[in-house]
Amino acid sequence: MSNSSFYLPENLAPDDASPGWMNKADNAWQLTAATLVGMQSVPGLVILYGGAVKKKWAVNSAFMALYAFACVLVCWVLWGYRMSFGTERYIAFWGAPNVSLGENYLLQKAFLGKFPNATMVYFQFVFAAITLILIAGAVLGRMNFYAWMMFVPLWLTFSYTIGAFSIWCPDGWLSKLGLLDYSGGYVIHLSSGVAGYTAAFWVGPRLTRDRERFPPNNILLMLAGAGLLWMGWTGFNGGDPYVISTDASLAVLNTHVCTATSLITWLLLDRIFFGKTSVIGAVQGMITGLVCITPAAGIVQGWAAIIMGLCSGSIPWFTMMKVDDTMAVLHTHAVAGSLGGLLTGVFAEPKLNYLFYGYYAQYVGLFYGFDMGKVATGFRQIGIQLLGILFVVALNITTTSLICLFIRILVPLRMSEEDMEIGDEAAHGEEAYAIWGEGDGSENSRYDVELPVSTKNRAA
Repeated sequence: MSNSSFYLPENLAPDDASPGWMNKADNAWQLTAATLVGMQSVPGLVILYGGAVKKKWAVNSAFMALYAFACVLVCWVLWGYRMSFGTERYIAFWGAPNVSLGENYLLQKAFLGKFPNATMVYFQFVFAAITLILIAGAVLGRMNFYAWMMFVPLWLTFSYTIGAFSIWCPDGWLSKLGLLDYSGGYVIHLSSGVAGYTAAFWVGPRLTRDRERFPPNNILLMLAGAGLLWMGWTGFNGGDPYVISTDASLAVLNTHVCTATSLITWLLLDRIFFGKTSVIGAVQGMITGLVCITPAAGIVQGWAAIIMGLCSGSIPWFTMMKVDDTMAVLHTHAVAGSLGGLLTGVFAEPKLNYLFYGYYAQYVGLFYGFDMGKVATGFRQIGIQLLGILFVVALNITTTSLICLFIRILVPLRMSEEDMEIGDEAAHGEEAYAIWGEGDGSENSRYDVELPVSTKNRAA
């Protein structure tokens, strides 16, 4: 046998740009998955928020999401990523802040997966960004935008990084304890739901008129954003094995099965109790399904995904109550995320846990604990899942409250009553559906331009 038979094809051979430890296919999928998650935020939640609120808040709501996305990225590469996933600890449950910008660091192998740190930094960034954008959904229509500009970096630094390090970092205490959170049911959804609700408490309610009548200004635009959110979840859950594997495929399929089941369940309850189905209800059922399956996506069987969809389409439906949480973040994310975490402890399948975590019989859902004669192990897993919920709830109530109290020393958390009566034009000098011309308020924007006469005539 000649030595030439051992040569790799040219496209697979390692070189300086593609080291031997890097899997090109895994790296390509990880970048793709990260971009899908990024598109859930921009443009997904940007246009979902912009379409779901009243017309006068369309610009402000979309802008809060866009700003958060940009701000998180800058903070993430300057200090956030290393605080969440760094090997150096600041304290027991927190990584030491450090930059993620130098090539010596970014081109090294990531702590998990066969791709470089640069890919992992990007992938984890989009998860951090969407968490802040979800929090924004609870305070739309009344939070001072300048307070929001301060809130984003502070909450990322003092809340998100602690939760991510504790649960996702291999050195995190909940990670070592055995908490199951496949793709962010705790780190992202439970955190954003509790933090959003807490922030809404400190900011205060919207105007009575805005609360009593809150029609979407563009349902079709809202549906477009919801569609991007749903399809983007392919990368959200499919990217978390950090490898192109059978487990990734299962996670993607389970995600969509649970979501579809949850949406249909929510619509059936709307029909039974209210006599008609609604698009807003469909979107809420879709979101609760996506959130519920997230901590379990690749570690439960398909039949369990359907059961989880039935639960996520019904339990959050019944917990809905009259609180001024603009986009119902508490119910669609905190309740659904907690539900998903507990059901993960029930339905986590040992073989699938082995495929994802690399350990067999260490992670056993309660259902399989009875079947395998490991009942104590199953109950222990439920206990760990409950402990994780308590930790995330306590962390986010505390840190979010302290952050809001600090910000209001510097700037008002809440817009003035007069500005809330007006909306976008008062906050930004812009309107979502304005046509340039006299009397439309566009003269308040610093970006006004003089239109050619022919254009003015057509606009008129």
